[in-house]
Amino acid sequence: MTAMVPLLLLPLLFSIAGGKDLEEKKGPFENTELAVPEGTPVPYLLYQFQVTNPDINNFSLSGEGKLDIKISNEGWLYLETPLDWSKEQHYVVMVEALADGEVVDGPVYVKINVVDVNNNAPYFNQSVYTAVVRENSPAGVPFTRVFAFDRDDPETPNADLSYSLVSQIPKSQNVILFQIDPHTGEISTTEEGEQMLKAREGIMYGRGEDRNIDTLKSKFDDYCPEPKVPYEENPFFTCMERAEMRRRNANPIDDPDFTLIVRVQDLGGASETSLSGSTRVQIVVQQNLWFNPGPITVQEHLEEKYPLVIAKVQSNEPDAIYTLVQKEREMKFPFQITGDGELLLTEELDREDKDMYILVVLAKDENDKEVDPPLEIQVLVEDVNDNEPVCENEDSVFELQEDEPVGSIVGQLLAHDADEVGTLNAQLTYTIMNLEEVSNAFSIDAASGRIQALRSLQRKDQQVYNLYVRVSDPAFNTECKVTIKVIDVNNEMPLFEKNDYGSHTLAEDTAVGHTVQTIRATDADDPNSGSSTIEFHISAGNDDDVFAVETDGKGIGHLVITKPLDFESVPTYKLQMDARNPEPLMKGLEYGRESTAFVSVSVTDVDEAPEFSMDVLDVTVPENITKGSVLLTVEAKDPEGKEIGFKLDGDNQGWLEIDGATGEIKTKALLDREALETFKVTVTAFEKENPEKSSEREVSIRLLDVNDNIPKLTDTQAFICVKKPEPVILKAKDGDSPPFSQPFTFSLGKGKKSPNWELLGVDGTTAKLILKKIPTEDRTFTLSINILDSEGMGVNQALEVRVCNCTQLGYCHVEPEQRAFRFGLGPTVGILGGVLGFCAIVFMVVIKRAKKDGKKKGMTEEEERNAMM
Repeated sequence: MTAMVPLLLLPLLFSIAGGKDLEEKKGPFENTELAVPEGTPVPYLLYQFQVTNPDINNFSLSGEGKLDIKISNEGWLYLETPLDWSKEQHYVVMVEALADGEVVDGPVYVKINVVDVNNNAPYFNQSVYTAVVRENSPAGVPFTRVFAFDRDDPETPNADLSYSLVSQIPKSQNVILFQIDPHTGEISTTEEGEQMLKAREGIMYGRGEDRNIDTLKSKFDDYCPEPKVPYEENPFFTCMERAEMRRRNANPIDDPDFTLIVRVQDLGGASETSLSGSTRVQIVVQQNLWFNPGPITVQEHLEEKYPLVIAKVQSNEPDAIYTLVQKEREMKFPFQITGDGELLLTEELDREDKDMYILVVLAKDENDKEVDPPLEIQVLVEDVNDNEPVCENEDSVFELQEDEPVGSIVGQLLAHDADEVGTLNAQLTYTIMNLEEVSNAFSIDAASGRIQALRSLQRKDQQVYNLYVRVSDPAFNTECKVTIKVIDVNNEMPLFEKNDYGSHTLAEDTAVGHTVQTIRATDADDPNSGSSTIEFHISAGNDDDVFAVETDGKGIGHLVITKPLDFESVPTYKLQMDARNPEPLMKGLEYGRESTAFVSVSVTDVDEAPEFSMDVLDVTVPENITKGSVLLTVEAKDPEGKEIGFKLDGDNQGWLEIDGATGEIKTKALLDREALETFKVTVTAFEKENPEKSSEREVSIRLLDVNDNIPKLTDTQAFICVKKPEPVILKAKDGDSPPFSQPFTFSLGKGKKSPNWELLGVDGTTAKLILKKIPTEDRTFTLSINILDSEGMGVNQALEVRVCNCTQLGYCHVEPEQRAFRFGLGPTVGILGGVLGFCAIVFMVVIKRAKKDGKKKGMTEEEERNAMM
């Protein structure tokens, strides 16, 4: 088909337009951009140019894709061949309007963007994958991976690939042992696979042991001593030999343990129209000899011959070298490891010293490189009953009031056992040994040691009872002493020596801890008992708990100041103090006025320094805050209401100022976070009448970053050696902090691909410049490099790159002919000095001759010449 389509073909083209309104495909004769799906049926109408010049009767087309894209003499642009996105994503064609073969309008340009459609199925880079996995491989940790590709547009869902596991062969017990990451294609074991995967059974070899037929025969002899049949004719040996050879030479291709069928789908695998591909993964399971034998339990004080083998480890690498280290930094580490991986205990353990050790075993090769991951092995020290119970106190003393009801709790005897808590070794049993001596007046709970009274006690009958309690565990016992005092009924109230302690005057700056008044009270109950112990309490008038009474319980108390006084808040106090016993009064008796006293305190005013309303002053502002903005208003007041002022110190940058009357802190200059991100200033509030009365507060100011810096190249010159063109590494810096700085975007300044240069990003701050085409001669290129920060802010920057021949040391050199007519600095200075000297001599001669003109009038020409000479 030619570029000129007969008018008779146009109805056919219209019918192929897919039912779309043709009016939408018409437009003026101007630059146009079109989006066209790939693989459309042809011929396919794209666009019709409508011209106003009635003389135009034809169009010409040139540029990219002119073999696939045609234009009719009516201005219809159409496809003659379906487009393929995987071959070309963009076309640019030039169209000119003709009148009888002459160009009368244009050119205009049409950019055709090929739109990808999902017409390529994903495919794997291998039809069969092989992999090896060890027993007990941790679930979720990949041991192999599959890769798939899709020729569709990677920026669209058409190339969004999803991996899935179709089947597992064999599927023993209907359990899935493997899993695949749908996004990465990484294959790992499931939790079931971690536990159930087993390798083929084989022979265990020791460190340095040869794996040959002689070793195999020796191990066979260990199990079947003195075989009477030659090895080659012994069916048991030949069977074992074949199994060992099969295990040792297991090939995932020919003899896999498992085969996985893996599928990959595009469109994220979420559509019924997704295209797919599949592959096989053939897996062999290998023995994992390297496993954790812990936790290991060792009984304390074990009577054995040391060193004692407590466990053994074996690396998957036969020639591995074992190292044992302790995880904790302990002075005592009674463990060793042999070359065969045997863990040795070198001495007895004591659980009461340490109940658990953590051993770290490393397996390395001869180059000190780890061949297996480290093992952390717990060694638990098992308790034995080697400690006897111990009484908490040498003599446990309890008090009980007379006439208390039957069953009253006397107290609880405390004892402990150093053996392991929660075991029978530490389970204590309590028994009263001298019940008859104490008239069976008490009982003790055998499990807890709680003591109770079995009858109502009378002090007149007996004032003190001494119990002896046996505390025992299954192997040991000890005896604890318990003293029970029967105390008098609290039938006497504490009485103050006087009920009014008068008035006291205190300055408001009186120190905390100062004793205001000593008070006294007495109690007629039995001495040294809870009934006669006196406690003092302030029950009224103590606003904000400014006062407290300190006492030893023997009837003397000290009224002290516990918080600073404040005349402005509370100028006077009237304190009510009560004397009380810790034991309850007998029934029918209540505390009266005799057990209460009063004291009055008057606080006098003192001229105090101004006080700030806040203890912590922190300000956070953006660095581009306008000049004159208020950062903070500092609030303070004088307790006496005097007029105060403010001043500011510590502003080394000269950025701030404070209003001396209001406390407003303002900016008086522009702030710069890149110069100083955080700083502190001191605000002083002072009395104007007496500036010595002042208080200070520190104000912390933090500046928030704004995007006021652009990324800049750290070096603006570079060179490339022609013989060995290495990429130039470009590095940029930005004075801002994230998110206004890195990662940077590097590109060539014009935004288009260059035939000579390529710029690729390396990381967030660097890129590499690659020379694609070597120039025919040494040249210095000035390239425009555009660097944008993460917010898209940046400018073009000039980079000079010299492309040259290099010396052996890798530096540019200048060819000899380029230096033939150049002088160095020394010769140039010499020549310039000579010229200036000659000019000075000529000048001096001219001056001298002018002075002697009068004397030369009578000279002959010959004499003048002689004089000149």
